[in-house]
Amino acid sequence: MSLTKYLTVMALSNAGLWLAWVLVILNLDPREGGGIGLTLFYVSLYLAVSGTLALIGFGVRALVFRQTPLYRHLAVSHRQAFLLGLLVIVALMLQAARLFAWWNALILLAIVAGIEYLTQSRQPT
Repeated sequence: MSLTKYLTVMALSNAGLWLAWVLVILNLDPREGGGIGLTLFYVSLYLAVSGTLALIGFGVRALVFRQTPLYRHLAVSHRQAFLLGLLVIVALMLQAARLFAWWNALILLAIVAGIEYLTQSRQPT
């Protein structure tokens, strides 16, 4: 599959994921849906956010690192989108439980930065 086709499919699926998240918001009441409603909310939001961040990350990397072949940016942008999407969802879950504070955000950011540092340091140059 060519890179343009891949990015097109990724963009279309990402639009579908945002639509799924909107449908979850419009059709499910969190008080009546219980655990399934909250799970659908967080999973659909996570997939939509991570897909969007992957596309944005790929675009930024393609503009900044022009000497590197474009396909090499896909894995990095997907990994970073996975981590940042997880950071957003955990922060929202903490906020829903009224446990989110600035120091929690710093701890989450340090954990994500540490994971990214470890994965970058283990990759061959």
